[in-house]
Amino acid sequence: MEKNNTNNSAAPTSDFEERVVAINRVTKVVKGGRRFSFAALVVVGNKMGEVGFGSGKAGEVPEAIGKATRSAKKNSFKFDLKDARTINHEVIGTFGSAKVILKPASEGTGVIAGGAIRSVLESVGVKDILTKCVGTRNPHNAVRATIDGLMQLKKSMG
Repeated sequence: MEKNNTNNSAAPTSDFEERVVAINRVTKVVKGGRRFSFAALVVVGNKMGEVGFGSGKAGEVPEAIGKATRSAKKNSFKFDLKDARTINHEVIGTFGSAKVILKPASEGTGVIAGGAIRSVLESVGVKDILTKCVGTRNPHNAVRATIDGLMQLKKSMG
């Protein structure tokens, strides 16, 4: 019986899964040459309705990803999914000039989304959805627009 208890205590510790959406190399020209730094955009989620995103900057890629992951875990949001696979109704999320249209889909459709939007939706745990990104496809703005759309779902339900 003790083995079962240890297995049960190990199961709930399944925390956030991180996905690196974008890494940008930034160059600063100085007297002695060029200085490089890196900016990372990371999405974290538990595939059970919780997701967060964050960005981090550092001199090395792993450090930037670590900073972004910590930021994403701080800025996480909880969403309710219909039948644990799709959203309840169509929404349009916006941020800046990015506009993301999210439509519920029938079972077996899959996640029809590209790039940054796919990372957010798969991290939330959505299995069937149709999306369209209109305006800019900038990963930072697309992620924020997708989160905005999901926030509208949360408000309409409660």
